[in-house]
Parts: sequence; structure tokens; C-alpha cells
Amino acid sequence: MTTNDLSTRHVAFDWGGVFTVGTFDGRSTQNVSERSGVALDRVRESYFRHVHQLEVGAWSLPQFWTVMQQEAGIGLPYSEFEPLYLGSIADHTPMYASLAALPPGVRVGLLSNNYPVVSDHLRRDPRFRRFDALVFSNELGHKKPSQEAFAALERAMGVPAAQVAFVDDVQENIDAARAAGFHGLLYHHERHHEFEAALADWLRV
Repeated sequence: MTTNDLSTRHVAFDWGGVFTVGTFDGRSTQNVSERSGVALDRVRESYFRHVHQLEVGAWSLPQFWTVMQQEAGIGLPYSEFEPLYLGSIADHTPMYASLAALPPGVRVGLLSNNYPVVSDHLRRDPRFRRFDALVFSNELGHKKPSQEAFAALERAMGVPAAQVAFVDDVQENIDAARAAGFHGLLYHHERHHEFEAALADWLRV
């Protein structure tokens, strides 16, 4: 059986809120505030004003940090910011276990609104070897819920969207995935067992 056999089903995932607990942005801004001593609301105001530039790859992470330093009055150098930023990732271990348990014939993809340096960090993670396709918004230039993002995922998966379930923790992204022809599975980390049952039903395993 080939991966293009119409009887074969596959799966693609979001990253933040699916392979992480909570939001990476919330945790990273909290950590920056605590380390720098700058008020959290001031850090977040600057962060969320400009994070789109990272998500579509318009800025590098050092560029983004320079703007935040100047705008929010943060004295923390980039050499300290980058490890703090990457250290803000909180793994959701049950999902990594589910990833590892997927049958060998199932193609696995990732479509993530992500950032320079973070996407490189994830690629180096040995657990990501299970993925057949990694699509990051900062490399693509388009972010979910745009149809361009889902079209790129379909191309990267190498199978029709109708054969792929897309897993995300945001309803807007699930709606966009369904509009692009994917089967949508809305995820919540507190209902992981329900998700596993729904995925098994989709994969017919």
C-alpha cells in the first residue's frame, strides 16, 4: 500500500497548545518580565505588537528583540534572551507519546505559526524525526488560518487534504483546515484521552 492509497489516512498537528502546555507566548513574556524587572503588561504590549513580524519571517529574532529592548526599556542582552526564550517551551509529554505511537504507515505533518530560532530548535529535537513534513509560518511567509498555510501543508504532506486530520487547539484554525479539505480535530490538553480515541477512529486503528 502506498501513502497515496485512498484507504490510508494521515495526521498533521499544530505545535503550541498541542505539543506544549499553555501558550509559549504567555510563558516567554512572563519569563522576560521576571528576568528583566520590566512590568509584564509593558513587555506584552511590545511583544504582541510586533510578534507577527516573527511569525511571517519578516524579522529575525535578534531584530525583534532589539525593537522590544528599545520600546519596553528592557536591558537584557540578546545573549541572555535567546536561551530564556527557548527555555520557555513547556512540553506536553502525552502528545509526544501519542506521536511516537503512530503506526509506521501514517504520514505525520506539522503546521505551526512559529518563529525564527524556535523552528530551528524544534527541528533539532530527536522526537521530531517522526514528522514527514514540517511547515513553519516564519519560513513560509503565511500563517494560520490563511488558506495559503494549509495549501502548503497539503503539498508538504504529499497526500490529498481529505486524507489528513489536522489537530489544533484553536477553533478558528480548525475551521480553516476544514475549509481547505482537512478533517479537523479540536484539541485540549485536559481531554487527551478523548483526542486519542478520536484520532484512532480517524486512522481506523
